Amino acid sequence: MEKSSVMRIDSGREIATLGGGCFWCTEAVFSQLKGVELVESGYTGGVMQNPSYKDICTGTTGHAEVVRVTFDPNVVSYKEILEVFFTTHDPTTLNRQGNDVGTQYRSAIFYHSSLQREIAEETIRELTESRVWSNPIVTEVTPAVTFYKAEDYHQAYFELNSTQPYCQLVVAPKVAKLRKKFMDRLKG
Repeated sequence: MEKSSVMRIDSGREIATLGGGCFWCTEAVFSQLKGVELVESGYTGGVMQNPSYKDICTGTTGHAEVVRVTFDPNVVSYKEILEVFFTTHDPTTLNRQGNDVGTQYRSAIFYHSSLQREIAEETIRELTESRVWSNPIVTEVTPAVTFYKAEDYHQAYFELNSTQPYCQLVVAPKVAKLRKKFMDRLKG
């Protein structure tokens, strides 16, 4: 499994690591944004080394299902990445997104720098003050730790399995919400 926790990579690209429920949903959303060059599904935030999907599903490893988003900050900012993140999942449900329940489905931002932490905390503060949701935001903001890339069959899942029932019922509505609100920020 590949490991990484660096924020800046070659050519000035940056990395955001986000947990917003099932990684199939978040990967499908972020892969459509202009400036996003790579989205990888994986696991982070737990204690077990080299966890598998089967391990994660037990809810006992401490890992969250996440996406690691490699993006060009000259095209899409980290703040814009977070705006999409908060729009396409429910950050007010603890350890759950819809019918997906467990700590592995928690809302989480794993920051790669103090600047990312500040932007994440500021964004949560702004959303709280604007009362976008009636319930409090429970998104954890924590330092990025080892990222374990998920098994190959989880990568580009929606793109390869869009007719599968879970994709139609859960992933497709999140993608539709993205397209409706952020049409001007999508790839051609």
